[in-house]
Amino acid sequence: MDDPFYNLKDSIKKDFEGFSFSEERKNAVKETIRKKQSHLELHYWKEETLRNILDSLHDEAKHGYEISTQLFQKNELSFKNNEGQLYTLLHLLENKKILSSKWIEDKKYYSLTAKGKKYVAACEHRGSKQQVSLKYLIEEVSL
Repeated sequence: MDDPFYNLKDSIKKDFEGFSFSEERKNAVKETIRKKQSHLELHYWKEETLRNILDSLHDEAKHGYEISTQLFQKNELSFKNNEGQLYTLLHLLENKKILSSKWIEDKKYYSLTAKGKKYVAACEHRGSKQQVSLKYLIEEVSL
């Protein structure tokens, strides 16, 4: 059986021979990629959005749709036109060990970890004395 990719490398070399980008174009492409990936960083998200998500998980584990519904009820519109971004943020918080998750009957349930509960408590405690950034608390320990 013939390998359909056998001549692909040679074909690509031939088609793009002499093709190059200027430094300006390379930098523009890198900046576009960085902007598209910035949602994978905590500083991209609004403080209120983070608080609302953590508050919604304060009492019990919830799946994404339940979290989304609660956010809309709180008039949190960060995910109005792109609900999939909620899952990106949940995954980021999971990577930072703020949330944990488990699959139950084809639904992924998210809950606060002990670390997540500490952040919420610290933010509430410090918040009454001075304005403190939840993002700062999370990034401080995640480094």
